[in-house]
Order: sequence, then C-alpha cells, then structure tokens
Amino acid sequence: MTTPVAHAPLFDLVIVDCADPETLGRFYADLLGWSVRAENEEGWVDLVPPRGALGADNPGGQTTIAFQRIDDYVPPTWPGGAHPQQLHLDFSVGDIDAAEPRVLELGATRHPHQPTTDGGFRVYLDPAGHPFCLIR
Repeated sequence: MTTPVAHAPLFDLVIVDCADPETLGRFYADLLGWSVRAENEEGWVDLVPPRGALGADNPGGQTTIAFQRIDDYVPPTWPGGAHPQQLHLDFSVGDIDAAEPRVLELGATRHPHQPTTDGGFRVYLDPAGHPFCLIR
C-alpha cells in the first residue's frame, strides 16, 4: 500500500487537444452521462462528473476531462504514422457489443484495426479522431 506524501499534488484534470472543444466535450459528456460546465471560456470545455461517480475515497475530488481548442490540430494516426497518439482513454463496460451502438450513435467510429480478437477491448475513434477503447 502506498503511503500518502505530504504536499503531494492531487490528480485533477486530463486535457484533450482538438479543433472543436464544444462538439468533442458534448460527445464525451453524452457518452459518460456527465455534464458540460456552463461557465467555460471560449476554446475550452470541461466536464462535470455526477456526484459519487469517481468513488467516495477519490482524493482528487472533481477529477475530470477537459477539451481545448488547438487551431492547427491534426488528428492522431493510429496504430502508427506521422501523428501518433499521445494518450488514449479506456472506458469499462459490462458488454462491449451492447455498448457499441450508443457509442456509434454519438459520433464515434469503430477503428478498422483491432489489435486483439480476444474480445477484451475494442478501439474506436472519437469525432476528433482520438482513439479510445471500450474494455470489459
């Protein structure tokens, strides 16, 4: 077990670069059942998880995801290429096949390259081209 460190930073936020933070923020808010914070500055959107969504003992409080406009944004290429992904998000679901129709309805696409056939995860692209996975 890890011992807390005095004055250690708390994890607070993951920021995703994109061309259209409003559209991408709404995609992930709808996917997760979270809301978009109303008082965002232009070019920036952050999500608000529902109370208790992150667990009662989450020391970071309102850890969340934010989206920022990058004027010269270029979607990552995956699994390789000129613009490799810098990170990706994984979302746990009980049944990937049952969850997939909603993900596609919200605007994601199923990536043609699936690195495994064991059914443990499936790769998608969000509306801005970022890879993300549904995992069981």
